[in-house]
Amino acid sequence: MANFKDIIGQQQVKNHLQSAIKQNNISHAYILCGEKGSGKRTVSDAIAQTIQCENRNDGMDACEICKSCMQAKSHNHPDIKYITHEKASISVDDIREQLNNDISIKPYSSDYKIYIIPDSNKMTEQAQNALLKTIEEPPAYAIIILITDNISGLLPTIQSRCVTLNLKPLSNNEIAGYLTTHLKLEPERAQIAAGFCQGNMGKAIRFASSADFQEMKQEILSLLKSIDTMEITEITSAIRNFSKNNINDYLDLMLLWYRDVLMFKVTKDTNLLLYQGEYKTISKQASTRGYEDIEKIIKAIDKAKTRLDANVNFEIVMELLVLALKD
Repeated sequence: MANFKDIIGQQQVKNHLQSAIKQNNISHAYILCGEKGSGKRTVSDAIAQTIQCENRNDGMDACEICKSCMQAKSHNHPDIKYITHEKASISVDDIREQLNNDISIKPYSSDYKIYIIPDSNKMTEQAQNALLKTIEEPPAYAIIILITDNISGLLPTIQSRCVTLNLKPLSNNEIAGYLTTHLKLEPERAQIAAGFCQGNMGKAIRFASSADFQEMKQEILSLLKSIDTMEITEITSAIRNFSKNNINDYLDLMLLWYRDVLMFKVTKDTNLLLYQGEYKTISKQASTRGYEDIEKIIKAIDKAKTRLDANVNFEIVMELLVLALKD
């Protein structure tokens, strides 16, 4: 279970929720929307624990030591319910059995009864319609929190009856600061992870502490440091080898490299580089390429990612990318 102080960034969302709790103006239904790893579960846990806390400080944070907080931390609080599902979708029976049939029973030990629905966009239309009836006329003590990374998967009628809070990407400095402070990563590694994960703290934590990420980074550096002397067939072979894993991750790392090349060409400031340990190679590539050439490569990598997402033939996408890299 988490507390508001555990949420990195998202100050606007935190201010809204803490103010609502302090003023006892809590909505009966919330939608927490953001990509996977953006902190939605941390926020929902903070809402639940703080609302149920017996000694909360003006709604700012849960005390973490009262009986309610200890129950919340152990996921054993009788008035905080998580809706689970065994199949790919959340069925109407899941909603009826775990929420609709339970919500009429008053809270066991608190003023509120809180229901959290992870992956709420996975609810079938029947399940959403069953939930809608409850959201339209909820008991005064009920709070329903829907977590989703795809709000379009929720019916407009559900959305219109909830307060929607969008979790925004974090800044690179917020992520890197957390990684260096809490995970004790060296600054360069933290900065690369932060840049790579594009504002997603969960993804940054996962990759920064992953041996696979370090191996992937070394593979892409091996290619990019030698790319000017390699033949097209060698580059194509290397990129094909990347496809055995998640090719988009490799493309993201490649993108960061060429942004460094462009940054150095513009500023000549090594302190602004993510790959600071490779500044000699970056400096050399910046000096041998024009601004338009570097921008063309960056656009080609972005285009490759877009084409792959659109299921364009992999071989064609890679062929066009390699030609751009060597043009």
